[in-house]
Amino acid sequence: PPEPSLLQTEPPGPSAIPITLGLQALHQPFSELPTAVNITWSSINFKTILQWQPKPSGYLYTVEIHGQTSDTKKKCILTAETECDVTDLLRNVRETYTAHILSVASSGMDNFEEPPFAVSEKFTPYNQTVLGKPEIQNYTQKGSKLNVVFQDPLTPYKFPNGSFQSIRDIFQNDLEYKIYYWKDQSSGKKDAITKSHRFEERVDSSKNYCFYIQGIIPSRREKRNGQESMVLCTSIGRNILDGRLVLGFCSTVLTIKLYELMTSH
Repeated sequence: PPEPSLLQTEPPGPSAIPITLGLQALHQPFSELPTAVNITWSSINFKTILQWQPKPSGYLYTVEIHGQTSDTKKKCILTAETECDVTDLLRNVRETYTAHILSVASSGMDNFEEPPFAVSEKFTPYNQTVLGKPEIQNYTQKGSKLNVVFQDPLTPYKFPNGSFQSIRDIFQNDLEYKIYYWKDQSSGKKDAITKSHRFEERVDSSKNYCFYIQGIIPSRREKRNGQESMVLCTSIGRNILDGRLVLGFCSTVLTIKLYELMTSH
């Protein structure tokens, strides 16, 4: 008869499980993590926020920014949030970027398997950031002249001396401003364009005017028009009326005081 040792074998112990099966079991949940959806770039005056869904449960996100000519950079590493400020990674504003939103197990990333990820649409800050509202510093209506002085919106980027760059510092001659103005309580608008910080428009000296300003990048195909400033109105008529009321009030007070002096003696 054959030797018993050739017919009987011991059942395999835990150490005999194939390594490949062990790794597969270890990483199965990792590969099934959900990936981000609805990835959007939100950018105003070059301050750029990435947003996506859904809120993670049992896993975290890490953001990678890939530039066409720049090295990959990571931001918001192992975050439970669904947005990430990537402004400081997009300083080369003419570069075109994509974002990879990595879904990472809560235990962190490892060296065996690349985490699942979703890829954003391409984004070029110079062409796609929205121009913010210009700040109106001063406006007057003297005679037939409407004068408006305004300031460029600032960006988050700084010069070496620490002062913030304005959108004009970046766009330079590509940037224009348009003013829309109209007679108060009228619907007919006029407009004018400037590359400076001032508008001086001819108006009807007997009428009040309302206006607003917005930045424009004429060379763009999309997002050419920036956000509109607040609407402001001149008040030449109301100023005259207010002056008459103040003068009348003062005359009345003076008359009363004189009457009190005369009757007190």
